[in-house]
Amino acid sequence: RSRPPHRRGRPAIKRRPLLHRARQPEHSFSRPGLGDDIMVNWFQPPLQTKVEYRQGDTIIAVPAKSGTTWTMNIFHQLKTGGDPDFKDIYAEVPWSEFKEGPDQPDEELLERWKKMPADVPRAFKTHSSPGPEGTPLPEMGCFATYREDLKYIVVMRNPEEAIVSFKPFIESHNPKAFEYWGEPEMREKFLKPTFQAFFDECVLPGFPNMPPEIVPPGGLLTMLFFGFVNGWWPLRNKPNVLFLHFSEMKADHEGSVRKIAKHCGFEPTEEQWPKILEYTSFAWMKENQAKFEVGTLMPFPFILPGGMVRKGAQGKAAEDGMSPEIQAVIKDWAEKMVPDEAARKWLFEGGALPP
Repeated sequence: RSRPPHRRGRPAIKRRPLLHRARQPEHSFSRPGLGDDIMVNWFQPPLQTKVEYRQGDTIIAVPAKSGTTWTMNIFHQLKTGGDPDFKDIYAEVPWSEFKEGPDQPDEELLERWKKMPADVPRAFKTHSSPGPEGTPLPEMGCFATYREDLKYIVVMRNPEEAIVSFKPFIESHNPKAFEYWGEPEMREKFLKPTFQAFFDECVLPGFPNMPPEIVPPGGLLTMLFFGFVNGWWPLRNKPNVLFLHFSEMKADHEGSVRKIAKHCGFEPTEEQWPKILEYTSFAWMKENQAKFEVGTLMPFPFILPGGMVRKGAQGKAAEDGMSPEIQAVIKDWAEKMVPDEAARKWLFEGGALPP
């Protein structure tokens, strides 16, 4: 089967100002030599630009702590008709921004993904967004690609809930991973006694060791959430793009799974549906959380027990330290960095997508 050229099916998207990375001279991941000083190098967004995507592949695009692992599992369960025996969701749905070791060549991963069976649907996870033309724009931190022959599941969550969940998630990264990558001191820089301290010292200033001149206004709020919605929002009504909000997925689990099935072309039998819904439930995933902690790709589990599937709740941000004062700061940065009012409202609240 012939593979369409990289730029075939490029969308006609009206060019807009790149406000989501405003005044950022260059993005950290595009500047040679800065990677070691900014973030532990297992996170490599440029890697996805080298993937040879096949017609019909699905891209699962979700910001940090916004339902990524859940959506990956939904895809896998729909693809298999219900599979309780897989070992590692990251072996089933590759993360196209993740390096498994400090000396691992890109080619090892690219060749592995290329060898995945051609007759079985593939999906890839990304935290990235595309540039204004639907193609990568590394200088603005945009590494995802939009193509009309691919399918996209784009999930977002209220950033107040996502960012407050980010602190315990970072803390649950295995200390061995930092040692493995030669960055044992980096983990300590993330460990803060309160969410207020984490917000002031890690969220607004950017990742530890990031030079101030390359941190976008709003810090991690812009890097993780505001840039993401700005990048994907113009594509929300494309027929091959499915937008879902985390709140919608929580309120209607079965309806959301069925939407994803229809979008991806999966047609489970009536006998398979109960299994799929069970294996994608929070209770089942919590009981089998080792399957979601990147347990087989490195010499040790990447995430400590309980770190990936934690609460699975919405509206509980205050329990983890979110305060009215921090909420006000987040809303203020959202108004500055997400110029489209409808996009901003949907990011926080979900609901029907505007035309």
